[in-house]
Amino acid sequence: MDLENLPAGHRLELYVSPECPYCAAAIAHYDERGLPFEVYDAQNDAAHQRRMLEITGGNRTVPAILVDGVYMQSGWGTPPRG
Repeated sequence: MDLENLPAGHRLELYVSPECPYCAAAIAHYDERGLPFEVYDAQNDAAHQRRMLEITGGNRTVPAILVDGVYMQSGWGTPPRG
């Protein structure tokens, strides 16, 4: 699935770090496309961090992106960075 050209109608979840430039880029991208999404602070919220680590199999790279509840990738861009 091409996360940068995701069609409308999907449920997006982003696990982020507030200082992460790749997280900011992903958020700005989805904002510009008008796609709704939920953002979870995986740096400062221990519960969100635990959830992200469970979802990603321990990968701490952010943003961690889920589409319709399914983990797709960690990082943003081509290739994904975080």
